[in-house]
Amino acid sequence: MWSRYVVRFSKRRMSTSVATNGKNNMGWWDHVQPAPKDPITSVTESFLFDPSPLRLNLGEGAYRDDEGKPVTLECVKKAMEKISDCEFLESTKATTKSKFVQDCVKLAYGYDSDVVRESRFAGVPALSGTGACRLFAEFQRRFYPDSRMFLPMPTWSNHNDIWRDSEVCTSTYHYYDPDTKGLQFQALMNDIKNASDRSFFLLHPCAHNPTGVDPNYEQWKEISHLFKIKNHFPFFDMAYQGISSGDLEKDATAIRIFLEDGHLLGCAQSFSKNMGLYGHRVGCVSIVSRDEKQATAIKSQFQQIVRAMYSSSPLHGPLLVSTILNDADLKALWEEEIKVMADRMIRMRITLRRTLEELNSSANWEHITKQVGMFYFSGLSPKEVDRLQRDFHIYMTNDGRISMAGVTSSNVEYLASAIHEVTKV
Repeated sequence: MWSRYVVRFSKRRMSTSVATNGKNNMGWWDHVQPAPKDPITSVTESFLFDPSPLRLNLGEGAYRDDEGKPVTLECVKKAMEKISDCEFLESTKATTKSKFVQDCVKLAYGYDSDVVRESRFAGVPALSGTGACRLFAEFQRRFYPDSRMFLPMPTWSNHNDIWRDSEVCTSTYHYYDPDTKGLQFQALMNDIKNASDRSFFLLHPCAHNPTGVDPNYEQWKEISHLFKIKNHFPFFDMAYQGISSGDLEKDATAIRIFLEDGHLLGCAQSFSKNMGLYGHRVGCVSIVSRDEKQATAIKSQFQQIVRAMYSSSPLHGPLLVSTILNDADLKALWEEEIKVMADRMIRMRITLRRTLEELNSSANWEHITKQVGMFYFSGLSPKEVDRLQRDFHIYMTNDGRISMAGVTSSNVEYLASAIHEVTKV
């Protein structure tokens, strides 16, 4: 009898509990609203839903050849062949990653740099440039919790999200002048001067995203000098080394200037664009340190952050990069292919500007060829961008950023005609 009572009581409690929990569970995620669309990836999403044969995607920051097709570099293909028989054993992880980091810092800081010779760098592989920035932002939050990161206005939209999600406050500094479509150099210098001493600044060393506007050599020297006076910390996000000018060394000029002036600095590197390894998510974050002992401590902190985030980065992409950088023939081939990529985009800039001018457009298009790198900051208004999409099936970000990688010999005249049409006075 007692056992029957216990069974009935247990069943009643179970049914009540299930009903109660079922009712409560209905509300677990009711407060979750859809996140705002990403300003870059949403462009591709809209493009893919457009059935028009005229559609043109100029929002994606990935290199395309003159037929508009994705490219696998020959140096990457050959590197894949060289490592095809490699066994990805547990014992190879640390060695592979350490070599990869060393190869990255040599590329950024210079093969003959004192930083490399004296092992004054701390770095870890990262999940492309985004991951590298995220790791540094977390490092900044841990060791300078009350600091903020100064970002150029404008900058790559994801920079704001990366530092926000790392709970690091951000401010902006003047950079782009919408009237001249060039650099607001004096305003930039004023902001650097007026920022509190020992502030963090994010800098684009080449091919500024989204504007394609870079300081010249003399301006970089002045910026570095003022940073020294104010004791600011420069963090370089270098996603386009080689893509800007076609010359790896030239595109690292800004970083080399800061090193020559004795700065300690940080750097995020990505091989998505210049090696076409977008899907491999290959990147590196590094910090130049006072000495080897300090570098060892910083590296250990980076490793701890990585361990809690995703434990360990993949090996295949870093191994591809190191294979190319350590094989003289493959590195030479890579440098040739980078120049081909950069030259094609420069050629498209020249053609786009010439075509617009031949259409007797009332606007001044000099900035097309003055800007550099993968992106052309057109100055088109959101209304003009919307009309390009609606009437001409041409897709770009709302701020008028055009990926020159998506402009080809077969579509450049169509693009110019469409831009001319929407900018008519």
